[in-house]
Amino acid sequence: MSAAVGESLFIGRVRQVQAVVDAFRQVEQGETLAVVVTGESGVGKTRFLATVMQRLRADGAVVLSGGCLDIAQAPLYPLRQALRWFLAEAGEADTPSAGAAGDLVMLLDRGVVHPGAGGSWLERVTTRLSAITEGRPLVLALDDLHWADPTTRDLLKHLLAVPSGMRLLVLGAARAEYLVRDHPVQLLLLELLRRRSGRMVKLGPLVRAETEQLAEALVGRALALKEAAGIWERSRGNPFVAEGLARGLREGEVGLPESLREIAVATVDALPRDARTVVCAVAAGVEPVVYELLRRVVDLGEDALIAALRAAMDQRIIEDPGGEGYRFRLGLFKEALAAGFLSGERVALHRRYAQAITEAPGGHEQHARLAHHWRQAGELQPALAEAVAAAEEAEERYGFAEGFGHWTLALEIMDRAGSGQPGGVERVEVVRRAARAADRSGEHQQAVDLLGELAASLAGPAPCWLHIGRAGCLAALGRLAEAEAEYERVLAGECADQDRAAAAAQSAGLLVRLGRYAAAGQRAREALDLAQRIGDTSSVVVASAALGSSQAALDDPVAGRRTAEEALRAAERSGRHDDIMLAYLHLADLLTGPLDELEAGVAVARKGAARADALGLGRTYGTQLLAAAANGLFRLGRWGEGERVIAEAFAGRPSGTEAADLLLARSKLSIAYGDFEAGERDLDAATTLVAGGGGARYVLPLLTLRAGLAMWRGDHAAARQAVREGLAQFEHSDGVISQAVLVWHGLRAEAEAAAGGQVAVDDRAVGALHEAEERIAAVAAGRAGPVRQTVTGYLALCAGERSRIKGEPDPQVWARAADLWERSRHPYPAAYARLRQADAGYDRRTRNAAAAAALRSAHRVARQLGARELLDEISDLARRARVTLVEPGAGTAVPEQRERPSGELARLTERELEVLALVAQALTNQKIAKRLHIAPSTVGVHVSHILDKLQIHSRVQATAIFLRNRRD
Repeated sequence: MSAAVGESLFIGRVRQVQAVVDAFRQVEQGETLAVVVTGESGVGKTRFLATVMQRLRADGAVVLSGGCLDIAQAPLYPLRQALRWFLAEAGEADTPSAGAAGDLVMLLDRGVVHPGAGGSWLERVTTRLSAITEGRPLVLALDDLHWADPTTRDLLKHLLAVPSGMRLLVLGAARAEYLVRDHPVQLLLLELLRRRSGRMVKLGPLVRAETEQLAEALVGRALALKEAAGIWERSRGNPFVAEGLARGLREGEVGLPESLREIAVATVDALPRDARTVVCAVAAGVEPVVYELLRRVVDLGEDALIAALRAAMDQRIIEDPGGEGYRFRLGLFKEALAAGFLSGERVALHRRYAQAITEAPGGHEQHARLAHHWRQAGELQPALAEAVAAAEEAEERYGFAEGFGHWTLALEIMDRAGSGQPGGVERVEVVRRAARAADRSGEHQQAVDLLGELAASLAGPAPCWLHIGRAGCLAALGRLAEAEAEYERVLAGECADQDRAAAAAQSAGLLVRLGRYAAAGQRAREALDLAQRIGDTSSVVVASAALGSSQAALDDPVAGRRTAEEALRAAERSGRHDDIMLAYLHLADLLTGPLDELEAGVAVARKGAARADALGLGRTYGTQLLAAAANGLFRLGRWGEGERVIAEAFAGRPSGTEAADLLLARSKLSIAYGDFEAGERDLDAATTLVAGGGGARYVLPLLTLRAGLAMWRGDHAAARQAVREGLAQFEHSDGVISQAVLVWHGLRAEAEAAAGGQVAVDDRAVGALHEAEERIAAVAAGRAGPVRQTVTGYLALCAGERSRIKGEPDPQVWARAADLWERSRHPYPAAYARLRQADAGYDRRTRNAAAAAALRSAHRVARQLGARELLDEISDLARRARVTLVEPGAGTAVPEQRERPSGELARLTERELEVLALVAQALTNQKIAKRLHIAPSTVGVHVSHILDKLQIHSRVQATAIFLRNRRD
């Protein structure tokens, strides 16, 4: 949902707000201080003042706020405005503060208070301001302080210099471009700083993340990568500009909004003539524009050029950060000015730039700049040559996103040239390399589009390499079924052995992602045989990595790990970066998945992600590796670290299946923390990303998480639907671990239904789940040890849920499940099993010491994890069982305290309130007894006492009273 058009959004500025609050705390202790907030136009000074004033008003301050005018003949205008606003807010209230404010306004209007009235006028103002405060701190907030008139400045000097007994904070906001040497307000501020009664708070631009947060709030949706980049480049963090761009985007404006364009042009038009010339020349350049290049382009003497640059910098239009060259402070200036060039003016400027760069020492190495300028000058042949050179140079530096931009420029130049393509460059090769760069930089859809356009333009069948490339891009988009079909076309067609080996090897990796490990192993061996025979080392690496995953998941974890590690070593020897990253990914997935070596897997994933960043592949392989690390950290119980890893990965704005992996990892964390809305948002987003055929790798985790979310919300129908859909996917995957997790969730949903008593158990669903459980157990018996161990843990949870469904929860079954998970160091399922062990023990009303120990163990782990919903369930059971959650000897146990109800329910005891709440759910005495672990006859006694105390005769009346007095 987007913010309202007039809504004031305040993003960031935490440190600056705290600086003002700290100053106010000193004022509360009796000091008199001034804080001046400075920053360039549009940086949010007025909004900052409004936010801080609201905070200080809430802290008990009297706040008078006004704004200065750029009119010399308006003495004390900000004070007059502040007093009138204060009286307007007071309304008809007859208070000493309002009276003093009205008296001061009258004096100002009658001319009694002004400089010509003698020096005593300052004391009169001070006295009445003090009366307005009634002993409270006073905040005098003045916006546009740089326009303060002499009388206002005199008043401020007096208030800040002469003791009056008033606790005063002067809070001003001034534009940084005005506070130059000899400006009166600058001199006043320097004097205050010298006397240590003044503070300066600088507001700089927002950082990129804050800028995007602001824009997304106004647009009402997440921004596409290109949209976010456009807002950042144009605004450079200036909130005013970012808001204008975001509102334009919300209204469907593609280019620069007219209002912002006019502001930018008007600001430049106000410059001296030479400064305008220089600024327009910078607008035609590629930032940063170094001084020597600019001197060659503009026809000005050196002194005139320096003076012009100084004028433009004083007005904060251009800057020279770090002496690296001139650039616009805000990108909108460049866009607005460039759009206003006459065609001849633009051509001449760009030709001068191209010639100047070419003639300069080392100019031939600036391929990107030359490509841009030659293209804008209409010289297509040199532009194309330089664009291709720039793309190749960027890829040598692992700048694949930059390289993709240059390949795209090369294609645009070729399209512009038409049939007479310059330079003899082959378009097919340019498209191929552009698609490859797009895929490496995470722009998978653009890569698919490029290859699709190329296939359509070719006469005859598409070449095999095109099918292979398109398959990889489709897989990255989550369209795994389409990707598999592309590989099959190559394997069934008349292709060279090298293409067949590559297709088979990559297809094996795809089958691993689809959860079809047996088929993946067979395909990987076929690929290895062919690749080794023809000496294709890349396909050997890719096939070996897939084979290792298959071996580890099916029957031989030792061989699987050895094969995957050898694949990584071979990839390192070959030096092929994509092969290296693919090998890292397979090994990390293998360790954090079927091998269950979580610590090692997280370490490999983090190391691989760092390597991916160094190779320019952080947005693709790096994201997948960080998702693997996050999943491993979740299972280890290191949730906070997992959150940080996910945030690190999302900073790269991943797309396709890379984003889906992350979204699933974050959703799992959010649901476990109890943040269901966030978890559902991520599930919906991940579903959208893999809607085109994501395979069991994505579908089963998605449906399992949906079932878990629905269970926590008490939505049995949604949980059952998700589980049914998941069971239908089993025939497409032989990943028994993910199958076992889903079956556990299905049985847990039925157990929750049985425990709640509101929804009948679905016996058909239980039967289907039990059959699936037996099939999983049979398959797992022949699988590798680590896989078998993990599946055994989930089947133990299933056994516990079945005992709940039968109405005979068995503490021994749950204790066995908890022991299994504790031995494998998986804290969350262990804590859940201990909770169920305790619940089952109290249900039997036997061995309560063991139940209490299990409950405390569950509480300790859940609290360490931060699993809010699990903690609530543990605490609820502890309260009902009258158990403290601190182990004996660990300190003084403090039972949880609940606020006592008032009114009709005040006469009931805690236990009677618990019974009444369950009566209101239409539960029978037997079911209430089961919930509270007491005898049904005891429930009957409590119900009788409730009816007597409330002086009623039926459960229906009791329910009505409970609902009438229920508190949220």
